[in-house]
Amino acid sequence: MFSLKECQDLMQTRLKEMGLPDSPGNLYDPIRYILETDGKRIRPALVLMGCNVFSDDISQAIHAAMAIEVFHNFTLMHDDIMDQSVLRRNRPAVHIKWNQNIAILSGDTMLIKAYEILSGTPASSLSSVLRLFNHTALKVCEGQQYDMDFEYSRDITLGEYLNMVELKTAVLLAAALKIGAVIGGAGDREADLLYEFGRNIGIAFQLQDDMLDVYADPLIFGKVTGNDIVSNKKTVLLVQALHASAGQQRKELITWLKTEKFDREEKIRCMKDIYDQLSLESATTSMVKGYHHKALAILDNLSCHSERTAPLKQFTESLINRKK
Repeated sequence: MFSLKECQDLMQTRLKEMGLPDSPGNLYDPIRYILETDGKRIRPALVLMGCNVFSDDISQAIHAAMAIEVFHNFTLMHDDIMDQSVLRRNRPAVHIKWNQNIAILSGDTMLIKAYEILSGTPASSLSSVLRLFNHTALKVCEGQQYDMDFEYSRDITLGEYLNMVELKTAVLLAAALKIGAVIGGAGDREADLLYEFGRNIGIAFQLQDDMLDVYADPLIFGKVTGNDIVSNKKTVLLVQALHASAGQQRKELITWLKTEKFDREEKIRCMKDIYDQLSLESATTSMVKGYHHKALAILDNLSCHSERTAPLKQFTESLINRKK
């Protein structure tokens, strides 16, 4: 069985070998730039791991895995424009290094390349994989739209936030696993179970991200914390705080959200104090553990030997215990 790291390393190598034209440089250089950054390659690795649960030949899933990663980076390139993000993986975002029009067109090209690469999937599973890929791409767009809609709202329920997380983040992880399973020869039930496993770990992954931005050790995290607080980004912590706070506590929270000029460190400290008073770190940790336990239970329902799902279980453990 292939480990997560082995699959990540394989995908890193294959992405470096992906041929792109030299000209026009302003179209293809931004694609090289975003693909060569130090991404975790989790999604393409999960395609290979999903395949490996049902087949020893993961080479048949390479094209689908590459397509998933190119599509994911296309969404990042466009998301950075919409979110007005300056950095991506500690480097200038594409629209900052070049310009917005170049980033839009290069992103469009990446989407086309993703479908071109996906066409290399074995014919026996291409139709099913293509339907799932299209369905997932639409769901990711829906999630991004909800995320933008939430930007100026203070009335988002926890359920609405979790639905947005599922669409924007979790469905791509889930689809990666299911696509791999389909290519590996899984039946409908098995492939659907692997999708549900991915959906649960995807939600846990994002909730963990929300917490790490506030509570991680910056020396381990590798970057400054509190960026979500500074930008008033809707996270599971802020959504819960808006519903759970009352009186002076809520007044202080709303004041910080409205204030445009502030001391960065003071805002982070005060907002974190409110989160701590409401015990939101503990509440969110319980949610993460809940999704983690659901994911593990789903794996146990697969009708295959436990050794074939062992790498996925190890992945969930590393996910739940990660510090960065």
